[in-house]
Amino acid sequence: MSKTERKVVSRDETEPVCWFGEEGRFLLNAEDTGGLYSFYQITTRPGSGPPLHVHETADEAFFVNQGRYEFEVGGVTEVISAGTVIYGPRGVPHRFLNVGDEPGQLLVIHTPGGVEHFFRGLSALVANGRPDWTKMQELASSHRIRGFQPPPGAHGDLGGPPPGVRPGAGAPPGAARGERG
Repeated sequence: MSKTERKVVSRDETEPVCWFGEEGRFLLNAEDTGGLYSFYQITTRPGSGPPLHVHETADEAFFVNQGRYEFEVGGVTEVISAGTVIYGPRGVPHRFLNVGDEPGQLLVIHTPGGVEHFFRGLSALVANGRPDWTKMQELASSHRIRGFQPPPGAHGDLGGPPPGVRPGAGAPPGAARGERG
């Protein structure tokens, strides 16, 4: 690990990375934290989220900043709302799904850092349409992630951010109101 310096990051000045209709903004990369963790924001469209997967060597904490999400962690499924944090330890299968009617937003700490490299690779794989699942598995495997293929049609459109979110434009209209019931 290397010595790190103070850093101030504006979310709106951070280049978005898009995959499966989701938008990630990596606020602190592994390089910024001496490899200790990555800190990022994910905006997801309604009905969107990753399939069940396992990080073999990383822990994640998810803070629901906006909306409602169904999380499955270690075989337990529950719906959590804005203002709630859920922890996904390494080696434990987990997934989440935006169950709200509008784009939702998560803040994520991933330790150790470096997950941003996986998402940038994933973004490149889905940039021109449906990815080759073999290549996706290879990418995941190279980052010590075991993924499980989602059911057909689970992700809808692959390109771009969620509806109502323009790269560089900040949160969608009405997002400041928080959770929808």
